[in-house]
Amino acid sequence: MVSQMFADNKIFDELFQGVFGLADIGILSMFVIGFVLIWLAVKYDYEPVLLLPMGIGCILANIPGHYAVLDTPGSEGFLNVLYNAGIANELFPVLIFVGIGAMCEFDPLMRKPFVMLFAAAAQFGIFATAIFASLVGFPFNEAAAIGIIGAADGPTTIFVASRYATSLLGPLSVAAYCYMSLVPVIQPPIIKLLTSKAERKIRMPFMGETPVSDTALFVFPLIIILIAGAIAPISVPLIGSLMFGNLLKVSGVTEDLSNCAQNELSNLVTLFLGITVGGTMTAENFLTMDVFKILCLGAVAFVFDTAGGVIFAKIMNLFLTKKVNPMIGACGISAFPMSGRVIAKMALKDDPTNFIVQDAIGVNVAGQIASVIAGGLVLAMIPVLMGQ
Repeated sequence: MVSQMFADNKIFDELFQGVFGLADIGILSMFVIGFVLIWLAVKYDYEPVLLLPMGIGCILANIPGHYAVLDTPGSEGFLNVLYNAGIANELFPVLIFVGIGAMCEFDPLMRKPFVMLFAAAAQFGIFATAIFASLVGFPFNEAAAIGIIGAADGPTTIFVASRYATSLLGPLSVAAYCYMSLVPVIQPPIIKLLTSKAERKIRMPFMGETPVSDTALFVFPLIIILIAGAIAPISVPLIGSLMFGNLLKVSGVTEDLSNCAQNELSNLVTLFLGITVGGTMTAENFLTMDVFKILCLGAVAFVFDTAGGVIFAKIMNLFLTKKVNPMIGACGISAFPMSGRVIAKMALKDDPTNFIVQDAIGVNVAGQIASVIAGGLVLAMIPVLMGQ
Protein backbone atom coordinates (compact mmCIF):
# COMPACT_ATOMS: atom_id res chain seq x y z
CA MET A 1 0.00 0.00 0.00
CA VAL A 2 2.77 2.44 1.01
CA SER A 3 4.84 1.55 -2.03
CA GLN A 4 1.78 2.14 -4.20
CA MET A 5 1.35 5.61 -2.66
CA PHE A 6 4.99 6.47 -3.36
CA ALA A 7 4.61 5.25 -6.91
CA ASP A 8 1.48 7.33 -7.36
CA ASN A 9 3.27 10.42 -5.95
CA LYS A 10 6.17 9.87 -8.31
CA ILE A 11 3.83 9.64 -11.28
CA PHE A 12 1.95 12.71 -10.03
CA ASP A 13 5.19 14.71 -9.68
CA GLU A 14 6.33 13.61 -13.13
CA LEU A 15 3.04 14.61 -14.75
CA PHE A 16 2.81 18.00 -13.08
CA GLN A 17 6.45 19.02 -12.72
CA GLY A 18 5.89 21.70 -15.35
CA VAL A 19 3.02 23.21 -13.39
CA PHE A 20 4.95 23.10 -10.10
CA GLY A 21 8.01 24.60 -11.79
CA LEU A 22 6.05 27.65 -12.84
CA ALA A 23 6.07 28.76 -9.23
CA ASP A 24 9.77 29.60 -9.63
CA ILE A 25 10.08 33.38 -10.09
CA GLY A 26 13.32 32.90 -12.05
CA ILE A 27 11.61 30.71 -14.63
CA LEU A 28 8.69 33.13 -14.94
CA SER A 29 11.15 36.00 -15.41
CA MET A 30 12.90 34.16 -18.25
CA PHE A 31 9.55 33.48 -19.91
CA VAL A 32 8.89 37.22 -19.80
CA ILE A 33 12.33 37.93 -21.30
CA GLY A 34 11.70 35.39 -24.06
CA PHE A 35 8.33 36.94 -24.90
CA VAL A 36 9.88 40.43 -24.86
CA LEU A 37 12.49 39.34 -27.42
CA ILE A 38 9.73 37.91 -29.63
CA TRP A 39 7.67 41.09 -29.20
CA LEU A 40 10.61 43.33 -30.15
CA ALA A 41 11.21 41.21 -33.24
CA VAL A 42 7.59 41.17 -34.39
CA LYS A 43 6.34 44.56 -33.25
CA TYR A 44 9.38 46.74 -33.93
CA ASP A 45 11.32 44.65 -36.46
CA TYR A 46 14.42 44.63 -34.20
CA GLU A 47 16.74 42.05 -35.79
CA PRO A 48 13.78 39.64 -36.16
CA VAL A 49 15.75 36.83 -37.79
CA LEU A 50 17.83 36.56 -34.59
CA LEU A 51 15.69 37.86 -31.76
CA LEU A 52 12.61 35.76 -32.60
CA PRO A 53 14.50 32.41 -32.56
CA MET A 54 16.39 33.61 -29.45
CA GLY A 55 13.10 34.28 -27.69
CA ILE A 56 11.78 30.83 -28.56
CA GLY A 57 15.05 29.20 -27.46
CA CYS A 58 14.92 31.11 -24.17
CA ILE A 59 11.39 29.87 -23.45
CA LEU A 60 12.21 26.25 -24.39
CA ALA A 61 15.35 26.22 -22.23
CA ASN A 62 13.48 27.38 -19.13
CA ILE A 63 10.45 25.07 -19.25
CA PRO A 64 10.69 22.99 -16.04
CA GLY A 65 12.60 19.80 -16.64
CA HIS A 66 14.86 21.54 -19.17
CA TYR A 67 14.38 18.70 -21.65
CA ALA A 68 15.41 20.91 -24.58
CA VAL A 69 18.85 21.48 -23.05
CA LEU A 70 19.57 18.20 -21.29
CA ASP A 71 23.24 17.24 -21.46
CA THR A 72 22.83 13.64 -20.31
CA PRO A 73 24.84 11.37 -22.66
CA GLY A 74 22.50 9.39 -24.84
CA SER A 75 19.49 11.61 -24.17
CA GLU A 76 20.71 15.10 -24.93
CA GLY A 77 18.24 17.87 -25.58
CA PHE A 78 18.08 19.08 -29.17
CA LEU A 79 19.29 22.57 -28.23
CA ASN A 80 22.31 21.03 -26.54
CA VAL A 81 22.98 18.99 -29.68
CA LEU A 82 22.84 22.17 -31.77
CA TYR A 83 25.12 23.96 -29.30
CA ASN A 84 27.79 21.25 -29.53
CA ALA A 85 27.42 21.06 -33.31
CA GLY A 86 27.64 24.77 -34.08
CA ILE A 87 28.57 27.00 -31.15
CA ALA A 88 31.06 24.98 -29.11
CA ASN A 89 33.14 24.36 -32.24
CA GLU A 90 32.50 27.92 -33.62
CA LEU A 91 30.96 26.57 -36.84
CA PHE A 92 27.79 28.72 -36.94
CA PRO A 93 29.56 32.12 -36.74
CA VAL A 94 31.99 31.07 -39.46
CA LEU A 95 29.17 29.97 -41.78
CA ILE A 96 27.33 33.24 -41.10
CA PHE A 97 30.40 35.12 -42.31
CA VAL A 98 30.39 33.15 -45.57
CA GLY A 99 26.88 34.49 -46.18
CA ILE A 100 27.81 38.05 -45.14
CA GLY A 101 30.81 37.99 -47.47
CA ALA A 102 28.60 36.93 -50.37
CA MET A 103 26.35 39.93 -49.68
CA CYS A 104 29.15 42.52 -49.37
CA GLU A 105 30.09 45.00 -52.09
CA PHE A 106 33.65 46.17 -51.53
CA ASP A 107 33.65 48.57 -54.50
CA PRO A 108 33.18 51.74 -52.35
CA LEU A 109 36.10 50.74 -50.13
CA MET A 110 38.34 49.97 -53.09
CA ARG A 111 37.61 53.37 -54.66
CA LYS A 112 38.60 55.17 -51.46
CA PRO A 113 40.90 52.92 -49.40
CA PHE A 114 41.63 55.71 -46.90
CA VAL A 115 38.18 55.18 -45.35
CA MET A 116 39.67 52.14 -43.63
CA LEU A 117 41.24 54.62 -41.19
CA PHE A 118 37.78 55.70 -40.01
CA ALA A 119 36.76 52.06 -39.62
CA ALA A 120 39.86 51.36 -37.54
CA ALA A 121 39.16 54.38 -35.30
CA ALA A 122 35.59 53.22 -34.77
CA GLN A 123 36.89 50.05 -33.08
CA PHE A 124 38.17 52.14 -30.16
CA GLY A 125 35.10 51.20 -28.14
CA ILE A 126 36.10 47.53 -28.11
CA PHE A 127 39.29 48.16 -26.18
CA ALA A 128 37.91 50.99 -24.02
CA THR A 129 34.95 48.86 -22.95
CA ALA A 130 37.20 45.88 -22.22
CA ILE A 131 39.14 48.10 -19.80
CA PHE A 132 35.92 49.33 -18.18
CA ALA A 133 34.64 45.76 -17.86
CA SER A 134 37.86 44.75 -16.14
CA LEU A 135 37.49 47.65 -13.72
CA VAL A 136 34.00 46.52 -12.68
CA GLY A 137 35.17 43.03 -11.84
CA PHE A 138 35.14 40.90 -14.99
CA PRO A 139 38.21 38.74 -15.71
CA PHE A 140 40.00 39.90 -18.85
CA ASN A 141 38.74 37.05 -21.05
CA GLU A 142 35.12 38.00 -20.28
CA ALA A 143 35.89 41.74 -20.41
CA ALA A 144 37.34 41.38 -23.91
CA ALA A 145 34.27 39.45 -25.10
CA ILE A 146 32.04 42.21 -23.70
CA GLY A 147 34.06 44.84 -25.56
CA ILE A 148 33.35 43.13 -28.89
CA ILE A 149 29.69 44.20 -28.54
CA GLY A 150 30.83 47.69 -29.57
CA ALA A 151 31.82 46.45 -33.01
CA ALA A 152 28.11 45.92 -33.75
CA ASP A 153 29.12 42.50 -35.06
CA GLY A 154 26.96 39.70 -33.68
CA PRO A 155 28.81 36.72 -35.23
CA THR A 156 32.21 38.01 -34.01
CA THR A 157 30.75 38.52 -30.53
CA ILE A 158 29.47 34.94 -30.52
CA PHE A 159 32.78 33.63 -31.92
CA VAL A 160 34.84 35.29 -29.16
CA ALA A 161 32.34 34.42 -26.42
CA SER A 162 32.17 30.75 -27.45
CA ARG A 163 35.92 30.52 -27.00
CA TYR A 164 36.59 32.60 -23.89
CA ALA A 165 33.26 33.44 -22.18
CA THR A 166 30.85 30.55 -22.70
CA SER A 167 28.87 31.30 -19.54
CA LEU A 168 28.06 34.77 -20.93
CA LEU A 169 27.16 33.66 -24.45
CA GLY A 170 23.43 34.32 -24.07
CA PRO A 171 23.55 37.84 -22.58
CA LEU A 172 26.43 38.88 -24.87
CA SER A 173 24.50 37.77 -27.96
CA VAL A 174 21.29 39.45 -26.85
CA ALA A 175 23.13 42.69 -26.07
CA ALA A 176 25.03 42.65 -29.38
CA TYR A 177 21.98 42.14 -31.58
CA CYS A 178 19.70 44.44 -29.57
CA TYR A 179 22.17 47.30 -29.75
CA MET A 180 22.75 46.63 -33.46
CA SER A 181 19.04 47.10 -34.06
CA LEU A 182 19.12 50.32 -32.03
CA VAL A 183 21.80 52.00 -34.17
CA PRO A 184 19.24 54.55 -35.53
CA VAL A 185 18.42 55.47 -31.92
CA ILE A 186 21.91 55.41 -30.36
CA GLN A 187 24.14 57.05 -32.97
CA PRO A 188 22.35 60.34 -33.89
CA PRO A 189 22.39 61.90 -30.37
CA ILE A 190 26.08 61.06 -29.92
CA ILE A 191 26.97 62.53 -33.32
CA LYS A 192 24.99 65.70 -32.65
CA LEU A 193 26.71 66.09 -29.29
CA LEU A 194 30.17 65.88 -30.89
CA THR A 195 29.58 67.92 -34.06
CA SER A 196 28.27 71.34 -34.96
CA LYS A 197 25.57 71.88 -37.57
CA ALA A 198 28.20 73.45 -39.83
CA GLU A 199 30.32 70.29 -39.59
CA ARG A 200 27.34 68.09 -40.37
CA LYS A 201 26.73 70.21 -43.48
CA ILE A 202 30.22 69.60 -44.90
CA ARG A 203 29.79 68.36 -48.44
CA MET A 204 31.57 65.37 -49.87
CA PRO A 205 30.82 65.69 -53.58
CA PHE A 206 29.75 62.62 -55.48
CA MET A 207 32.82 61.76 -57.55
CA GLY A 208 31.14 59.30 -59.90
CA GLU A 209 31.37 55.57 -59.52
CA THR A 210 34.67 54.80 -61.17
CA PRO A 211 34.41 51.20 -62.36
CA VAL A 212 36.49 48.70 -60.42
CA SER A 213 37.96 46.01 -62.65
CA ASP A 214 36.86 42.40 -62.26
CA THR A 215 40.48 41.45 -61.62
CA ALA A 216 40.77 43.93 -58.75
CA LEU A 217 37.50 42.70 -57.24
CA PHE A 218 38.79 39.11 -57.38
CA VAL A 219 42.25 39.85 -56.00
CA PHE A 220 41.04 42.12 -53.17
CA PRO A 221 39.61 39.33 -50.92
CA LEU A 222 42.80 37.30 -51.33
CA ILE A 223 44.96 40.27 -50.34
CA ILE A 224 42.79 40.98 -47.30
CA ILE A 225 43.12 37.35 -46.16
CA LEU A 226 46.92 37.58 -46.36
CA ILE A 227 47.11 40.96 -44.61
CA ALA A 228 44.68 40.00 -41.86
CA GLY A 229 46.42 36.66 -41.44
CA ALA A 230 49.74 38.46 -40.95
CA ILE A 231 48.33 41.01 -38.48
CA ALA A 232 46.08 38.68 -36.49
CA PRO A 233 46.45 35.01 -37.54
CA ILE A 234 43.77 33.93 -35.09
CA SER A 235 41.23 35.98 -37.09
CA VAL A 236 41.67 33.75 -40.16
CA PRO A 237 38.52 31.64 -39.54
CA LEU A 238 36.39 34.80 -39.58
CA ILE A 239 38.14 36.92 -42.19
CA GLY A 240 38.79 33.85 -44.33
CA SER A 241 35.11 32.85 -44.37
CA LEU A 242 34.05 36.46 -45.02
CA MET A 243 36.37 36.79 -48.00
CA PHE A 244 35.55 33.29 -49.24
CA GLY A 245 31.90 34.31 -49.43
CA ASN A 246 32.88 37.44 -51.34
CA LEU A 247 34.98 35.41 -53.76
CA LEU A 248 31.93 33.31 -54.56
CA LYS A 249 30.17 36.56 -55.48
CA VAL A 250 32.91 38.21 -57.59
CA SER A 251 34.43 35.18 -59.30
CA GLY A 252 31.69 35.18 -61.93
CA VAL A 253 31.60 31.38 -62.11
CA THR A 254 29.86 30.42 -58.84
CA GLU A 255 26.65 32.42 -58.99
CA ASP A 256 24.55 29.53 -57.68
CA LEU A 257 26.86 29.07 -54.69
CA SER A 258 26.84 32.81 -54.03
CA ASN A 259 23.05 32.90 -54.08
CA CYS A 260 22.94 29.87 -51.78
CA ALA A 261 25.34 31.52 -49.32
CA GLN A 262 23.31 34.74 -49.35
CA ASN A 263 19.94 33.05 -48.91
CA GLU A 264 19.55 29.39 -47.95
CA LEU A 265 22.82 29.05 -46.00
CA SER A 266 22.47 32.39 -44.17
CA ASN A 267 18.83 31.81 -43.30
CA LEU A 268 19.31 28.24 -42.08
CA VAL A 269 22.40 28.97 -39.98
CA THR A 270 20.84 32.15 -38.56
CA LEU A 271 17.80 30.11 -37.53
CA PHE A 272 19.93 27.52 -35.73
CA LEU A 273 22.24 30.17 -34.27
CA GLY A 274 19.38 32.19 -32.81
CA ILE A 275 17.49 29.34 -31.17
CA THR A 276 20.74 27.77 -29.88
CA VAL A 277 21.95 31.00 -28.29
CA GLY A 278 18.49 31.44 -26.77
CA GLY A 279 18.87 27.96 -25.33
CA THR A 280 21.82 29.14 -23.22
CA MET A 281 19.63 31.76 -21.51
CA THR A 282 18.59 29.74 -18.47
CA ALA A 283 17.51 31.55 -15.32
CA GLU A 284 20.67 30.64 -13.40
CA ASN A 285 22.87 32.02 -16.20
CA PHE A 286 20.87 35.11 -17.12
CA LEU A 287 19.34 36.55 -13.96
CA THR A 288 22.57 37.85 -12.45
CA MET A 289 24.14 41.21 -11.72
CA ASP A 290 26.81 40.41 -14.33
CA VAL A 291 24.16 40.40 -17.06
CA PHE A 292 22.95 43.84 -15.96
CA LYS A 293 26.55 45.06 -16.12
CA ILE A 294 26.93 43.57 -19.62
CA LEU A 295 23.86 45.42 -20.91
CA CYS A 296 25.22 48.69 -19.51
CA LEU A 297 28.72 48.06 -20.87
CA GLY A 298 27.26 47.21 -24.29
CA ALA A 299 25.79 50.71 -24.44
CA VAL A 300 29.16 52.14 -23.37
CA ALA A 301 30.86 50.19 -26.17
CA PHE A 302 28.51 51.63 -28.81
CA VAL A 303 29.02 55.16 -27.48
CA PHE A 304 32.81 54.85 -27.56
CA ASP A 305 32.85 53.28 -31.03
CA THR A 306 30.64 56.01 -32.48
CA ALA A 307 32.57 58.75 -30.70
CA GLY A 308 35.93 57.27 -31.69
CA GLY A 309 35.12 57.43 -35.40
CA VAL A 310 33.67 60.95 -35.24
CA ILE A 311 36.53 62.37 -33.16
CA PHE A 312 39.11 60.79 -35.48
CA ALA A 313 37.44 62.46 -38.47
CA LYS A 314 37.46 65.82 -36.65
CA ILE A 315 41.18 65.41 -35.91
CA MET A 316 41.87 64.59 -39.56
CA ASN A 317 40.08 67.78 -40.59
CA LEU A 318 42.68 69.79 -38.69
CA PHE A 319 45.26 68.71 -41.26
CA LEU A 320 43.17 68.40 -44.41
CA THR A 321 42.56 71.20 -46.87
CA LYS A 322 39.53 69.39 -48.23
CA LYS A 323 37.45 68.60 -45.16
CA VAL A 324 35.50 65.42 -44.62
CA ASN A 325 32.10 65.29 -42.99
CA PRO A 326 32.95 63.95 -39.50
CA MET A 327 29.68 62.01 -39.34
CA ILE A 328 31.08 59.37 -41.69
CA GLY A 329 33.50 58.34 -38.95
CA ALA A 330 30.53 56.87 -37.06
CA CYS A 331 29.89 54.44 -39.92
CA GLY A 332 33.00 52.41 -39.07
CA ILE A 333 31.03 49.93 -36.96
CA SER A 334 29.96 46.64 -38.51
CA ALA A 335 26.20 47.34 -38.63
CA PHE A 336 26.03 47.26 -42.43
CA PRO A 337 24.31 48.97 -44.18
CA MET A 338 22.20 50.37 -41.32
CA SER A 339 24.81 52.78 -39.96
CA GLY A 340 25.67 54.14 -43.41
CA ARG A 341 22.01 54.83 -44.14
CA VAL A 342 21.45 56.51 -40.76
CA ILE A 343 24.37 58.90 -41.28
CA ALA A 344 23.34 59.68 -44.87
CA LYS A 345 19.82 60.55 -43.65
CA MET A 346 21.26 62.81 -40.94
CA ALA A 347 23.23 64.74 -43.55
CA LEU A 348 20.12 65.18 -45.69
CA LYS A 349 18.14 66.38 -42.69
CA ASP A 350 20.59 69.25 -42.10
CA ASP A 351 20.97 69.95 -45.81
CA PRO A 352 18.56 68.27 -48.28
CA THR A 353 21.15 68.65 -51.06
CA ASN A 354 24.07 67.05 -49.18
CA PHE A 355 24.47 63.47 -50.39
CA ILE A 356 27.22 61.62 -48.48
CA VAL A 357 25.79 58.13 -48.85
CA GLN A 358 28.66 56.99 -51.10
CA ASP A 359 31.30 57.81 -48.49
CA ALA A 360 29.15 56.62 -45.58
CA ILE A 361 28.62 53.20 -47.15
CA GLY A 362 32.32 52.98 -48.03
CA VAL A 363 33.27 53.46 -44.37
CA ASN A 364 30.53 51.04 -43.31
CA VAL A 365 31.90 48.33 -45.62
CA ALA A 366 35.38 48.94 -44.23
CA GLY A 367 33.90 48.45 -40.76
CA GLN A 368 32.99 44.88 -41.71
CA ILE A 369 36.67 44.08 -42.19
CA ALA A 370 37.96 46.20 -39.32
CA SER A 371 35.62 44.60 -36.78
CA VAL A 372 36.78 41.10 -37.72
CA ILE A 373 40.45 42.10 -37.50
CA ALA A 374 39.78 43.81 -34.14
CA GLY A 375 38.08 40.63 -32.95
CA GLY A 376 41.12 38.66 -34.04
CA LEU A 377 43.43 41.00 -32.13
CA VAL A 378 41.29 40.55 -29.02
CA LEU A 379 41.45 36.76 -29.42
CA ALA A 380 45.24 37.00 -29.73
CA MET A 381 45.57 39.28 -26.70
CA ILE A 382 43.48 37.23 -24.26
CA PRO A 383 45.85 34.27 -23.79
CA VAL A 384 48.89 36.57 -23.72
CA LEU A 385 47.50 38.92 -21.05
CA MET A 386 46.14 36.03 -19.01
CA GLY A 387 49.48 34.23 -19.14
CA GLN A 388 48.10 31.14 -20.87
